[in-house]
Amino acid sequence: MRHGRRVPKLGKPADQRRALMRSLTTELLRHGRITTTKARAKAIRSEVERMITLAKDGSLASRRRAIAYLYDKKLVHSLFAEVKARYGDRNGGYTRILRTVRRRGDNAEISIIELV
Repeated sequence: MRHGRRVPKLGKPADQRRALMRSLTTELLRHGRITTTKARAKAIRSEVERMITLAKDGSLASRRRAIAYLYDKKLVHSLFAEVKARYGDRNGGYTRILRTVRRRGDNAEISIIELV
């Protein structure tokens, strides 16, 4: 049962899980589309949407929060510059998880997550 389980554990300790989430979020915002497991894609969806919402706000405090979370400072500046034009009229739902296939080695479900 998953009573009280708010964070997907992803089979990692807390520090490794946080670093994994930060790196996957940074790469998705940089490239626009990444391939990862289905569980990881579902886990980073909320983080990516949080970063885009911060960028839509555009305040100095939200910029500092984004810089503190993402690994690339230049990526944050470009995200804040382009997000108003791209997602200005949209109220959430900035990511899409596509196609799930099975990998041969460990039978994990592989998904593509992309920005809309």
